[in-house]
Amino acid sequence: ALRALCLAGLGAAIGGGAADQCSWRGSGLSQEAGSVEQLSLHCAEGSLEWLYPTGALRLRLAPRLPPTSAAVKGGGPPHITACIKPTGTFRGAQLYLEREGVLELLLPEVPRPRARCFSWLPQEKVALFLQATPHPDISRRIAAFRYELRGDWLARPALPAASLSAEGACRPCNDTEILMAICTSDFVIRGSIRSVSNDAELQESIIGVSATRIHRQKFPLFQAGGRAGRPVGSIRTPLRCGVKPGPGTFLFTGWLHFGEAWLSCAPRYRDFQRIYEGAQRTRQNPCEFPVD
Repeated sequence: ALRALCLAGLGAAIGGGAADQCSWRGSGLSQEAGSVEQLSLHCAEGSLEWLYPTGALRLRLAPRLPPTSAAVKGGGPPHITACIKPTGTFRGAQLYLEREGVLELLLPEVPRPRARCFSWLPQEKVALFLQATPHPDISRRIAAFRYELRGDWLARPALPAASLSAEGACRPCNDTEILMAICTSDFVIRGSIRSVSNDAELQESIIGVSATRIHRQKFPLFQAGGRAGRPVGSIRTPLRCGVKPGPGTFLFTGWLHFGEAWLSCAPRYRDFQRIYEGAQRTRQNPCEFPVD
């Protein structure tokens, strides 16, 4: 019966809630007992907030993504990667990934506040299935999460790959990856490591960075506040990568993930200079970058 509910066709109307193309907010009090409300969101990021969960929601994520770097010649078919991050007060439901009619539990009713990620090919049929758990009192229960979708994360996961293959996640970038990172990353920061702290619950390491030069940042991740007025900020990486503090100047690159900076490539700056100048001589640098 659950599988039949999951595979029901998408409804045209969204009853009992308010939605734009990116987010949805609604209440289970307006749903009929045992019903499955069909939702469809069309943005690369957004949120869902389900108050007083009853019944179930089936959410189809259909972002309008640009062509991805994973689809380059010889790179195989492009993937789409989604990450789900529950709020700290997520209660009253369990979240499943539905892939080709098969359900996989993503978030239990009281999940850890960490992101879960999964990927699929464009031709695959996937959806998120949010099933309310029965409680005598639903007045204090809200199932809410944020989501992000991108088409290029699988090429170099710069996030806690809880549901992705761990292969290569902590491997140092090769020369080609470093050259691409300076051209495509959300941030490119030259600086040094001030500190490294570990969060065992979230399985994350937080690298405190003092920036000597901000080459690019899409959002103000690094702001003045350090010694000598230098911008400071933090960058995250999976705890299992075993990051340690060390001397020297690095070129930190990476991506934004739920408003936080996640590390992709971080070569020592002198190594980056050698790689970039070699690519310049052979005219293989994918973009221009200031080197001094």
